[in-house]
Amino acid sequence: MASIYDISATTIDGQQQALAAYRGKALLVVNVASKCGFTPQYQGLEALYRKLGPQGLVVLGFPCDQFGHQEPGDEAAIKNFCALNYEVSFPLFAKVEVNGPNAHPLYRELKHAAPGVLGTEAIKWNFTKFLVDRNGQVVRRYAPTDKPQGLEQDVAALL
Repeated sequence: MASIYDISATTIDGQQQALAAYRGKALLVVNVASKCGFTPQYQGLEALYRKLGPQGLVVLGFPCDQFGHQEPGDEAAIKNFCALNYEVSFPLFAKVEVNGPNAHPLYRELKHAAPGVLGTEAIKWNFTKFLVDRNGQVVRRYAPTDKPQGLEQDVAALL
């Protein structure tokens, strides 16, 4: 694959969204879940988006139910949960798989471009984060334990 901009994804509202629409923006791509110990990171992700969004950051949330069945709801339930509990305003997408043969093409590309510890590509848990520069190049992968506020300096350097 030449670029993440060649990939499309389904939004939380069921519409196809070409990632090319985010060309020229820095992206923070995160696999999210509503019933995870890391779920409160929605608050930090939203704060980062509100603070740095005007300068060109877009947070993209991809719900995933592959880790401990921690995203059991459908898209409407996920969207409602995020709005009510965390006032999420960054783009959310339909539920995806991030590992295995049905992994979304975006996640196949992200994992290949930024492998994890010891070169493994598999995503280990919810709230793994990928930072993508304004040219669509994957810059860094962050662990679920890396809090969004700790990424601010890296993100700001791309803006």
